Amino acid sequence: MARKLRVLVVDDEVDMLEMLKIILTAAGFEVIPAVDGSSGLRSAYQHHPDAVLLDVMMPGLDGFEVCRRMRDLTDAPIIFVTAKADIEDIVAGFAAGADDYLVKPFHQAELLTRLTAALRRSVERTEEKEQVMFPSPSIMLDCDRHELEVSSRKVYLTPNEFKILRLLVRHAGRVLSTDAILSQVWGPEYIGEPDLVKQYIYRLRQKIEPDPDNPRYIRTVRGEGYYFEPGE
Repeated sequence: MARKLRVLVVDDEVDMLEMLKIILTAAGFEVIPAVDGSSGLRSAYQHHPDAVLLDVMMPGLDGFEVCRRMRDLTDAPIIFVTAKADIEDIVAGFAAGADDYLVKPFHQAELLTRLTAALRRSVERTEEKEQVMFPSPSIMLDCDRHELEVSSRKVYLTPNEFKILRLLVRHAGRVLSTDAILSQVWGPEYIGEPDLVKQYIYRLRQKIEPDPDNPRYIRTVRGEGYYFEPGE
């Protein structure tokens, strides 16, 4: 069963943890909650999150130490979400290995924008290493040349079609919401326009699916989004 992108949220304030869970769940993410640094590290090891939201002021291990240790467990983007707004704290957060730093209180749109931007950068870094991708024996995606081959036949994709397919393949088996696709391909200002994604998914299926009406690779999860099913 395909899964959504996972966000590990580490915060000892129950109300904040619940609020972040509501925001992220509504945006199409799966949330893994942790109430302190130690449980956050265990969850990072067990669940392999796609991103981490991390508080600074917590009992036991503080957020800076958790971030340093978490960098040995995951390359996922880490964003501090904290009330500590002094420049010294912000510098310490980035020095510990964070990808971004968001000060409480914040607007949920800013949180989601920063999160999707961090995920996009993470995908781009990975793509630099994965120049050629083979999501199935019959499909080859050359990320360096922006070329697609299906059953040894070259298939032309527009730039945005290629971006969407590369994004889905990179997260194969995981459900990506339409808003996640919109924000990472077109930008966060396009969030809320699902018909745009639907149109491009239709085009991609016409180009890569043996039977576009019964898609084998690009699957729909009604009310959730889309995912790429790797071939054997």
